[in-house]
Formats: sequence, C-alpha cells, structure tokens
Amino acid sequence: MRKFPLSDDAVRAMYVGGRGNASARRFARLWRWVFAAGFFPRRWVTLEVVGHRSGRLTKFPLGMADVDSRWYLVSMLGEDCNWVRNVRAADGRVVLRRRRARKCRLVEVPVDKRAPILRRYVEKVPGGRPHIPVSKGSPPAEFEAIAASYPVFEVTD
Repeated sequence: MRKFPLSDDAVRAMYVGGRGNASARRFARLWRWVFAAGFFPRRWVTLEVVGHRSGRLTKFPLGMADVDSRWYLVSMLGEDCNWVRNVRAADGRVVLRRRRARKCRLVEVPVDKRAPILRRYVEKVPGGRPHIPVSKGSPPAEFEAIAASYPVFEVTD
C-alpha cells in the first residue's frame, strides 16, 4: 500500500484553528473536481450543501467510511467544521457528487455507535488520519473515548 505523500504534521498544519489555510483550499478545489468527476473509487465524493450563513451552495471533498454495507461521512476536524454546521442547518439534505449528482440525506449517528465507523475511517481515509488522535489499528475503546468529538453522518436516500 502506498504511503500518503504528506507528513501528518504538514497535513495538520494546513488546518490550524479548524479552517483550511491557502494550501488546503487549493487542494480542496482540485479534489472537489477530481472526486466529483469520479476518477477515484466510490469512497471519495464531493459534498454539496447550502451554506448555513451565506445561503450559497458550498462544496467539500470528502472521504467516506463503509461499515456493514452502509456509507458514512466523518468530520476529521470535529464539531467546528463548516460542512457539519451546513449539514445540520440543511436538516441533512445534501447532494453527493461522484460522476452524477445524488440527492440524499445525512443522518447524524449517535455517539455510542460512532467508534467502529471512526476506526474504519482512520483505516481508509489517509488525509483524515492525522486529525484523529487515535492510531490505525488501535483497540475499539480508544475510538469510543473520542467519539463524542467527531460527528459522523450516515448517508441515506
């Protein structure tokens, strides 16, 4: 398996204070387009949701976790993430784009059910890994301990 091209410290530095710096925004613009076009496997999507303040459509490139044939979006930056606030304000109504636009609903997962999803996310989404303070392969109890800090949403139709 290939190693992620940026160090964990470099990735974390792009999101100091929970917001992406200029480099993170440039990468996000590129990945939004790449993921929406469907050049990568199903796990990688572009989330489209109305901004909670601006009312304008906003787009976020995200990696999904799959557990028991269900797909989930995880906020690698925790509660203070724009896309999380936007999804909550939109009552979960979003569009996921990968080749085609797919209207769907995101339903927030209760804290006590998040640990296995967070574990899978850390295994499968290399860009999110540096932001979650539990190592790949850690026991479930470590993921349970941080679950309240990382919102998780199930993708439903």
